Amino acid sequence: MASSDFALFMGQLFRKPHQVVALAPSSRFLCAEMVAEIDPDAGPVIELGAGTGNITKALLDRGVAPENLHSIEMNPEFCDRLRNGFPGLNVHQMSAGDVGTLPVDGAQAVVSGLPLLSMPVPLQRDILTGTFQRVKPGGTYVQFTYGPKPPVTRAVREELGLDWRVSGKIWWNMPPARVYRFFQPS
Repeated sequence: MASSDFALFMGQLFRKPHQVVALAPSSRFLCAEMVAEIDPDAGPVIELGAGTGNITKALLDRGVAPENLHSIEMNPEFCDRLRNGFPGLNVHQMSAGDVGTLPVDGAQAVVSGLPLLSMPVPLQRDILTGTFQRVKPGGTYVQFTYGPKPPVTRAVREELGLDWRVSGKIWWNMPPARVYRFFQPS
């Protein structure tokens, strides 16, 4: 991450702590795990909470074409940084709770950098319901967490019939994290 990205991140963390709740931007090790199962030829990808673009960059480095990547971010300064830093990227300044209204069908995955467990259950429900309206059958919702439990509340998992796979702990992240891949069994 460039020092200007870190400065922007820290500035937004202090000015808008209700929007930026991470302690630090995602490490390259966490980003690599988040995008490990993305196939550049399998259709569009939706990113939630793009921030300064660490996961965005990992998705593009994975081979996802900018026109096939749709990044949702609420913070206008982060949106400007994404538009300027990643030409051709589809940047949507909106709430992740509105992902179901995004004009993208058949996405292979929704990759989230959101602090999901700190959100109210109705917002989690909107995000996950919208996700599974946008992904094709077999598509996934990819979410990291710092804690020992799944980052989607039990009520939402049960309502949507979600199952998941979890990665090993990514120690080279601040704080260490795990990546969950949620899906609806066929």
